[in-house]
Amino acid sequence: MKAAFESDERMREALKEVFSDLGLSAREFSKASEIPQSTLYKILSGHREPNITTLRQIVKTIKLLEGSDGNFIAIIAARPVLDKISEKKMRIGDKMLTLREYSATTIEEAIIAAVRAERDGASALVCAPIVSPTVEKLLSIPVATIIPKDSVIRAIEVAARKIE
Repeated sequence: MKAAFESDERMREALKEVFSDLGLSAREFSKASEIPQSTLYKILSGHREPNITTLRQIVKTIKLLEGSDGNFIAIIAARPVLDKISEKKMRIGDKMLTLREYSATTIEEAIIAAVRAERDGASALVCAPIVSPTVEKLLSIPVATIIPKDSVIRAIEVAARKIE
């Protein structure tokens, strides 16, 4: 939404970025949003500016697809870890939850991402053990800690091979 107020070009870039983040083509987004595919292509190519109704429908659909209704779990991790997550939605019991990624490479970025995730409406948060105690004190949503047992063991093995 902010990009729409900056410039038409920035809005087009942001919209393409959102489609990419959601793993959707313009065609798939068109079906989800009920905005004609030709309208989306004209907006994306710069041949048309969206009217306020279309802009509202775009924002509404993005919120729905991202789980901005508070029905998503935020995952805070470094980009290489997030890239290994292939599912964007997950069924837990009878609930279908959206997984939303928040990339962070420092403790400070992870804490900021946690606060942002809660503001975005996350129902819960998953993060590394180095930040989870701090984040739990800041947030009012449940926090789960990643305990990467297998990857830690593999890393120790790699380190051992390197010193041989």
